[in-house]
Amino acid sequence: MSNATQSLAGTRITSLLDANSFVEIGQSVTARSTDFNMTENKAPSDGVITGYGVIDDKLVYVYSQDASVLNGTVGEMHARKITRLYDLAMKTGAPVIGLVDCAGIRLQEATDALEAFGEIYLKQTLASGVIPQITAIFGTCGGGMAVIPSLTDFTFIEEKKGKMFVNTPNALEGNHIEKCDTSSAKFQSEETGLIDGVGTEEEILGKIRSLVSLLPSNNQDSDSYTECTDDLNRICEDIENCTGDTAIALSQIADNGEFFETKSDYGKDMVTGFIRLNGATVGAVANRSEIYDEEGKKTEEFDGTISSRGARKAADFVKFCDAFDIPVLTLTNTTGLKATLCNEKMMAKSLGALASAFAEATVPKVNVIIGKAYGTAYIVMNSKALGADMVYAWDSAEIGMMDASLAAKIMYSGSDSTVLGEKAAQYRDLQNSVESAAARGYVDTIISPADTRKYVIGAFEMLFTKREDRPSKKHGTV
Repeated sequence: MSNATQSLAGTRITSLLDANSFVEIGQSVTARSTDFNMTENKAPSDGVITGYGVIDDKLVYVYSQDASVLNGTVGEMHARKITRLYDLAMKTGAPVIGLVDCAGIRLQEATDALEAFGEIYLKQTLASGVIPQITAIFGTCGGGMAVIPSLTDFTFIEEKKGKMFVNTPNALEGNHIEKCDTSSAKFQSEETGLIDGVGTEEEILGKIRSLVSLLPSNNQDSDSYTECTDDLNRICEDIENCTGDTAIALSQIADNGEFFETKSDYGKDMVTGFIRLNGATVGAVANRSEIYDEEGKKTEEFDGTISSRGARKAADFVKFCDAFDIPVLTLTNTTGLKATLCNEKMMAKSLGALASAFAEATVPKVNVIIGKAYGTAYIVMNSKALGADMVYAWDSAEIGMMDASLAAKIMYSGSDSTVLGEKAAQYRDLQNSVESAAARGYVDTIISPADTRKYVIGAFEMLFTKREDRPSKKHGTV
């Protein structure tokens, strides 16, 4: 049972874990520095509660920083407690969850604190791709602490009190906090690509519980399945009306309509998240051109292209799935690449990362083309060319270099409208039709939209024993 003092840090742990499951480790550890009158400061647990417990009967390790003890600053022993927790997690193959509320590195301990703090980075890096790492920011996460979420797989932030920054807003040249609060949950979730969810403390803890239940405990865990209570052959009657907001389309495909979206406020033209299919967790990536709220009202609209942010977001997500042997499903519906000055700065690099992520992934990969699939944007979205194991296309899909009318204008520049119309129709039939792509083997099966769920489930069942080798190398450089 928990021996944690009933501080806010302890309460967060007990709220996160299954009832009465927390066991504290290192309760008696305290700061050993005596400089700058540190012996006069009481530091219970050195400002961080560490231990283990279960979420839905799954073992997890948790540390929770206590802002009531020396402002939650990270000292030598504070950091050592976290690194020792990582050592245990790596030995037992279980996730690590960090609940952050910290005023930074403890000045009184100087290089001792810095050295121990750096060891946290080391442990996180070694654990990356071996065990899932999750961070929740409930207070301040500034300076060197801001690197910790960047080294974890998923990060959540409390909507009002959560603050994350490397440099404070007022320290940025030409900025002040009233002009742009770069530490706010809103800025961090929309601009940095690090935040997976924003909400109240209760909502965040609930999201972490849901996420842990979906993820394997480690990169060799093959038992993260649940019993499927949904019809495997269920018809997705309205899915054809969801090609714009593919978050809704994915929920229609998923067991019991459940979809866990990640980084929903960043790169909104791309959807990433987790669903279950026949009880197994599947990573999902999809293009998006519209967003609807819970009442069915359209709140945002995009032009159907892939942005550099969307590409980076998808690439990072696919890499995570591949590291933890989670199959990947894509829903493709894109007309091209975002053409703006801001996007052009990182577009090539981001597309390279996305293409590399799909090409290097050895997990089962299934692609469903649900709308338009044009040009390079189509290629980087888990196409057959990049190694997709199965590619399905709705019977209403279009696959080709570009829109047929635009292609006709380029090939027959100067021709009148009659000729252009005839050539566009010809191009559409010969080059842009889903039938022509299937005839060349780029699409395996043309399906009815309503049958998407049963075909996708069947594909992943068939691919369950997939094994694929890659050239021997230390790691890629993309």
